[in-house]
Amino acid sequence: MEVLRRSSVFAAEVMEVFDRSPTDKELVSQAKALCRDYINSRLIRAGVSWSKPECSAPVPGGKLAEVSTILLRLGDELEYIRPNVYRNIARQLNISLHSETVVSDAFLAVAAQIFTAGITWGKVVSLYAVAAGLAVDCVRHAQPAMVHTIVDCLGEFVRKTLVTWLKRRGGWADITKCVVNTDPSLRSHWLVAAVCSFGHFLKAIFFVLLPER
Repeated sequence: MEVLRRSSVFAAEVMEVFDRSPTDKELVSQAKALCRDYINSRLIRAGVSWSKPECSAPVPGGKLAEVSTILLRLGDELEYIRPNVYRNIARQLNISLHSETVVSDAFLAVAAQIFTAGITWGKVVSLYAVAAGLAVDCVRHAQPAMVHTIVDCLGEFVRKTLVTWLKRRGGWADITKCVVNTDPSLRSHWLVAAVCSFGHFLKAIFFVLLPER
């Protein structure tokens, strides 16, 4: 009986490790790692040189690497649907890239507007596409330090707005369900909704920021 009891306790402890929800800190840290990987991919694609090791290092291997691959794949689809929406973000928002406050405020305003009507994985992908587009603008305009500002802002937004939603889904790995046995036409519709949403609020954000900039 003692052996059986110990076996049961051990099994329970193992299941607890596998079943436990990620902590807020872990989710935010993963969000920032995914953001750095996404931005680095877009900088390479844009042919923009970037030598900072903290932004060129890939995300750790394992499940997070898989999440990053899927996030980038969905981002490719999203940006393919509307190639001009996620480029020249700073110009579309009519903001200066020389002020950390301006960049932070603009990004957080856009992020808040994306999720006004609720949270979906499509909108999460859109958030990362905006961050990467703005980061490319910053590096192109000789403001590479702003990349870290954007990553930190995204992490803070995730902490305040997305952590609870992510925890209910068991963490970032839930995004993998978006590409498993999914009808391509349905996924395209899902992504189009995110693009259309961004297109509408971009104009609203522009008019909000314009008087102050």
